[in-house]
Amino acid sequence: MWAMSWPAIAVMMLFGLNAIMDAVYIGQLIGEQALAGAVLAYPITQLTLGLGSLAGIGGGVALSIAIGRGDRELMRCLPGTVLMIAALLSLGYAIIGGLLAETLVMGMGARGELVPIAASYLRASALGGVGAIAGMSLNMLLRGEGRMKLAAGYMAVGLLVNIILTPLFIAVFGWGVAGAAWATNIGGVVGGALVWLRFAGGRASYPVNARYIGLHPDLRRRIVSLGTPAMIGSSMGLVQALVVFNMLARIGDESDVAFFGAGWRVLIFMLTPLFGLMRAFQPVAGINYGAGQWLRVRSCYWTFVAAGAVMVLPIWAIMMLYPEQTLILVLPDMVFSSRDIHHFRVLMAVLPVLPIVFTALALLPAIEQPGKATLVSVSRQFLLYVPVIILLPQFMGVSGVYYGSTAIDFLCTLWLLIIVLRVFRNRDSDTPNPEVPGNHSRHRTRSMLET
Repeated sequence: MWAMSWPAIAVMMLFGLNAIMDAVYIGQLIGEQALAGAVLAYPITQLTLGLGSLAGIGGGVALSIAIGRGDRELMRCLPGTVLMIAALLSLGYAIIGGLLAETLVMGMGARGELVPIAASYLRASALGGVGAIAGMSLNMLLRGEGRMKLAAGYMAVGLLVNIILTPLFIAVFGWGVAGAAWATNIGGVVGGALVWLRFAGGRASYPVNARYIGLHPDLRRRIVSLGTPAMIGSSMGLVQALVVFNMLARIGDESDVAFFGAGWRVLIFMLTPLFGLMRAFQPVAGINYGAGQWLRVRSCYWTFVAAGAVMVLPIWAIMMLYPEQTLILVLPDMVFSSRDIHHFRVLMAVLPVLPIVFTALALLPAIEQPGKATLVSVSRQFLLYVPVIILLPQFMGVSGVYYGSTAIDFLCTLWLLIIVLRVFRNRDSDTPNPEVPGNHSRHRTRSMLET
């Protein structure tokens, strides 16, 4: 768990640092208005994370299972299939983002002079999105192989390229906020190229046909099916942001919007180690499942859940005891009321149980049950989150946003826990214990006698 997790957490921290550095450069080199425009477009550009997760995590899960089963034929064609799926997804994103950039950013609340600024950032992200999406997908294949340190190293190289190019494109070339998006895309191309060169050089731990780029008939549907839960989980933040900020703008004021945004950023930051654990657990679960080591899958699940709890609980306790000191880091000039402090505590209350959620969302696709994870993810957003956040604040005011969000997260946690416990119980009743000495030989002898 330790060997797999710390590089995966480093990867997620680097991904978050990429967004922070873009904001710093835009704010310092162009100005506050440009930063506001980029901020409005940013949630839409996070579709690259969702699309990259569809191809990359779907491919990573399929790879982990194939490694466990020793299916060399699928391993050879898997990277080329992932790359082709990423290219097709990038094409769709480029068409939609390129043609409808102004309409999309206006839907996020851009008005007046912010519309062309936000649209230029979104359009650049979409037209060059193949770099970010393909690079992310190939990096996730490394994680599916279990090469967490290498994945972190390649992502660090892409981030360094981005950090160097962003001020160059903005200040020297005069590309404005679009320069930051192009730098991100080029950084993704560099990181992805390093992965592909490793495949072409025969340095992967499994056989790869680096000349094959296409849609393998046995892999395309499998990758999409296994990656759909990750795509939904990564992209649904856009739906959540759209519903919450529009509702707060209607029933509250600018300070309510700013405060929720600050609390939400704190929560997302606290989720970073859980995202890393989730990515690290996926190859552990997939390879052991593919090899038929079910009891290892079960024991590793609880090990990773416990590790997530150990990581977040101490900091969570400090934030709950000293919420004002935490919020001042994000909103240094704001005076917090007792209602604000209560809302922050309500929002953060769900954090201790979220290790169950993230590890379960990695487990279910890894054991070839992605439909259950997809059902929970889709239901959370469309059947629960959207109607609750639209209706509850009508009766409770701004508090309804916080109580509704937290109640939904607790409900989905319980739902996923029940699913996982049922899966474990059903598997345990059908699976012999492979860890007991002599168990394999006894079952082989019984099978020979039955034959």
